[in-house]
Amino acid sequence: MAPRPSEASTEASRLRERLRRHLRAITEVPAPPFAEAARSAAVAEAWRSAGLEVVVDELGDLVADLPGGAGPRVMLAAHLDTVFPAGTDVRVRDLEDGRWAAPGVADDGAGLAVLTVLAEEAVAGRGGRRPRVTLAATVGEEGLGDLRGARRVVADHGARVDVFVAVDGSLGQVVSGAVGSRRLEASFVARGGHAWGDRGAPSAVHAMGDAIHALIRLEVPDEPRSSLNVGLAAGGSSVNAIAERAGITVDVRSLDPEVLALLVSRLEQRVRSVARRHRVEVDLRVVGDRPAGRTADERLVAAARAALARVGVEPRVAPSSTDANAAVAAGIAAIGFGVARGGDAHRLQEWVEPDSLVTGYQALSHLLEELARR
Repeated sequence: MAPRPSEASTEASRLRERLRRHLRAITEVPAPPFAEAARSAAVAEAWRSAGLEVVVDELGDLVADLPGGAGPRVMLAAHLDTVFPAGTDVRVRDLEDGRWAAPGVADDGAGLAVLTVLAEEAVAGRGGRRPRVTLAATVGEEGLGDLRGARRVVADHGARVDVFVAVDGSLGQVVSGAVGSRRLEASFVARGGHAWGDRGAPSAVHAMGDAIHALIRLEVPDEPRSSLNVGLAAGGSSVNAIAERAGITVDVRSLDPEVLALLVSRLEQRVRSVARRHRVEVDLRVVGDRPAGRTADERLVAAARAALARVGVEPRVAPSSTDANAAVAAGIAAIGFGVARGGDAHRLQEWVEPDSLVTGYQALSHLLEELARR
């Protein structure tokens, strides 16, 4: 029997308040890169309080099966980490227009909050028809984390998973393909010396600057869409010292794995050529490698479209880089699915509309109903 209007209104209000409560609580637990332990423990406690048995691996990833369900096994994964360093103020600020602002509140505090309420509803026997569901909260999705959490979860549990859904991104976003990326560090080493007394001696900073100039002149194709970004640069020790050490970190991306490999090869050639010209040593090291590809078939994309249509949200289907990349690499049908309206991701002023999580939760529930029919 469907709930009466007054009962439905009360249930919706309770759902809204629980989503808001979990979102604030999770967001305000710091989870800087490679230091997600506190948030991992907090989310594990929330899932155990909901009634789940939670497995925690040595990286800090959480895995828990929801009770019930029938049909394919679907893994829903949200990531624990943020891009913000230790010491960042992660307290949630209430903005005048009803939005909440805090580092990581949308990416991926929203996803973790939705999964937590999904656990509560499943244990209580609510939530409608769904397949067999496994929840995962992963470390290392951002930056140089290189998907280490998702890779481990897929390695440990992927054999029993039919569909992988990265619960990440903005409401309406459907990630149908994995953007591949390669991250490299180039470290330049020179003899250095005094700026006046050793005038003309090789400088690691000068080589670094020349390398940056060479890389931003590298031709990067628009089709297939690709990108190259020098995101970090540092070096030297004093204004009047010829630099002994300097380095850059470069992010290269493409939808096509062959194009990605070609861009990386050309990058390496240019960096080594610059090092020879400046008479410095250079060490090139890969610090991140996310595979490109696609395993989201048309039925999976259609299920996501149908779920969003049921809550009146227009889907935006596009490739991106998420935890789903790890599943793509393992050949598991994978997709990304956003559950909150937000903005300014990866900025200190990151914000979210907290009440949009109700729509996101409903959309994810509908997606599970659609996948139960696969």
